[in-house]
Amino acid sequence: MAGLTLITGGCRSGKSRFALEKANSVSGKKIFLATCPRIDPEMDERIQRHQKERTAWHTIEEELQLSPVFDSMMPESIVLLDCLSLWINNLMFDSNNKNQNLTQESVKDTCSELGKHILNSQAKNVILVTNEVGMGIVPENKQGRMYRDLLGICNQTFASIASEVYFLVSGIPIRIKPSSDISL
Repeated sequence: MAGLTLITGGCRSGKSRFALEKANSVSGKKIFLATCPRIDPEMDERIQRHQKERTAWHTIEEELQLSPVFDSMMPESIVLLDCLSLWINNLMFDSNNKNQNLTQESVKDTCSELGKHILNSQAKNVILVTNEVGMGIVPENKQGRMYRDLLGICNQTFASIASEVYFLVSGIPIRIKPSSDISL
């Protein structure tokens, strides 16, 4: 059973850097699962820059179908999935192209199913990176509000099954699960 860590925070908060450091501190074959679509030259440049940071890593690019990747995971591997935010975006885009609607319930089910595949995989550790987008203003359009809500459901689902959750603020990781600092 894989150990699961969720790392969340705002854009450019240091999530990916922290996730790489955390993954590199554990022995095992390093696998980077990238969900970012190649959509324009600027994004291609970002992808290339990030790949240079991970020369010792095996990269798998998959925008939508993540469960099969975990079903075929090598034993004792360390997997860094970056990121859930783009995955939810990709699912929304794909469903819109198929004239289907994602709902909070369908996203929760999809995330729960992926969580089962992750936890039952042969990976030693899995680190998930996501964005916290619900701390700002309410988006002005329906698509933006839907994205915020669906990603919030996704993040809650993975936080509930993760053994560790970190929130990054200005490059500083704050461990929020497990935490012995809070007593209710």
